[in-house]
Amino acid sequence: MKLAMAQTVVSSDIAANGAAIRAMIRHAAVDGARLIGFCEGALSGYSKLQILSPSDCATFDWTGQEAELRSIAALCGELHIHAVIGAAHRLADDCLPHNSLYVFSDLGTLTTRYDKRFLSNSEVGDWYAPGRAPVILEVDGYSFGCALCIECQFPEIFSEYERMGVDGVIFASYGLPEHFQIALRAHAGLNCLWIGTATPAQKAPKGPAGIIGPDGRWIGQCSSMSAPGMVIATLDRCDPLYDVALQKARPWRAKARQGDIYLERMVDHPRSRIRQEY
Repeated sequence: MKLAMAQTVVSSDIAANGAAIRAMIRHAAVDGARLIGFCEGALSGYSKLQILSPSDCATFDWTGQEAELRSIAALCGELHIHAVIGAAHRLADDCLPHNSLYVFSDLGTLTTRYDKRFLSNSEVGDWYAPGRAPVILEVDGYSFGCALCIECQFPEIFSEYERMGVDGVIFASYGLPEHFQIALRAHAGLNCLWIGTATPAQKAPKGPAGIIGPDGRWIGQCSSMSAPGMVIATLDRCDPLYDVALQKARPWRAKARQGDIYLERMVDHPRSRIRQEY
């Protein structure tokens, strides 16, 4: 299957953000992508940058965002493409919103939503409420987890998804600084996962949108370091390039973590029998 990761300009204008997202979805569909991922806050804007203060959440145009979400869902159904899009999610009027990823199917429906679980020091308490659970989406027999921004600093997020059997992780951030890129390449290589990374176009100079293979190497990154764009890669479990990562390393590491293989070899090894007899 083909995965696309986007970088769009994110502003305080929800309608403009929605138009930019839909335009990129159209481009991805033309190029044969089956799933496209967008950055943190791609539709709503992100705290401190487009949403300027916590009090703005009370006056935020939730109705306008809902209209854009419906338009995006309809387009996904029309073009038969899946999409993962960053946006704030409204809770009760007196509660902080979630920092979320909305997941749309190629049938034109909103299938699920991932709420950021590990918040930054500035987010927690003032801007967002934390989520509680991992989320997995299925596309053409491939499965993906979701993660947001500072969560790249929590390896348990990625090891959890590996144990859940996903093929990859859609990672959305408001910027991809070098230490994020290093961490994400490590998570991909250690867990033998594809990781798609999305960022806003205005933050691309720190690191453009890209896709990392299960060997921990970049498959590709968006060619533009400042303008809207996307990168597309074909994911194939049978690709000889990833034979070691997917067919050997990943299943072996799963057995190693269980520990049974070591107990069996200790019992069968001659030196082990000597120690037991002694």
